[in-house]
Amino acid sequence: MSLYPTLEDMKVDHMMKAQLQRESQYNVPPISHEQTGPSAPVYNSLSTALYPSLGKYMDLEFTEEMIAQNMPEYSLMTVNNSTTSGSLPGIIAPLSGQSLGLQRAQVTNGIRELILCKDKDGKIGLRVHAVNNGIFVCLVSQNSPAALAGLRFGDQILSINDVFVAGYTMEQVHKMLRNADINGIKVVVRDRPFERTVTMHKDSTGHIGFQFKNGKIIALVKDSSAARNGLLTDHQILEVNGKNVIGLMDKEITAEIENGGNIITITIIPSYIYDHMIKKMNNSLLKTLMDHSVPDV
Repeated sequence: MSLYPTLEDMKVDHMMKAQLQRESQYNVPPISHEQTGPSAPVYNSLSTALYPSLGKYMDLEFTEEMIAQNMPEYSLMTVNNSTTSGSLPGIIAPLSGQSLGLQRAQVTNGIRELILCKDKDGKIGLRVHAVNNGIFVCLVSQNSPAALAGLRFGDQILSINDVFVAGYTMEQVHKMLRNADINGIKVVVRDRPFERTVTMHKDSTGHIGFQFKNGKIIALVKDSSAARNGLLTDHQILEVNGKNVIGLMDKEITAEIENGGNIITITIIPSYIYDHMIKKMNNSLLKTLMDHSVPDV
């Protein structure tokens, strides 16, 4: 089964497949050199189509190769790990395939192992919070070892130096990290299990169709790309095109959306989980310490 990053991608993919299928129904005979007079194309009475294929009659092709050459933004792009670097497995994105934001914002929920170290001040640049007997990253300081290792807000820490931390308190985990050696701190994490991404397309006025206050989505515009693609209210915006926006003012988040191109991918989390994760941190701390860099693809 195909996966599409947006409803718009699915509709365009279906339209292109239908066009290609319709073209394949026509078998135009080769031009005879003996023919001396003009003639209309041969009508295939077995076909129910009213007009012949553009690719066969007007020398206009709608093949994937020609689209990729002349209209790359509409190129059918089946992304897979074996053919495309920085790929999204199984994603078919004729409209959104070239969006770096879509690739930067990928949430896999998979497990990975990281090796951390401490900086010159003996710090990792990481704060955690306990949620439902799990330990979750709630702050990654900019330019810190944690940021350089690729940790992100909402990552679940499963183990530290082969010690499983399920059921541990925030204080216990912070103490483990403080007492760890300077180098070679082995951390196993699950990629952001509470989070998901929503990719949307701006309309002719440059809007995608939702309103937010203090980073929290409070309203959706009817029939907008946001509404069509399943964005929900009472969710907190964590990233815009893969860039962390936690702690930023609403006007700064709006600027990220306005300057992010015609295709916007936002990463969201239910507000009640977000509020629980940051309830012991001042908003100014999130704004000044949080890593707001753009991740590499």
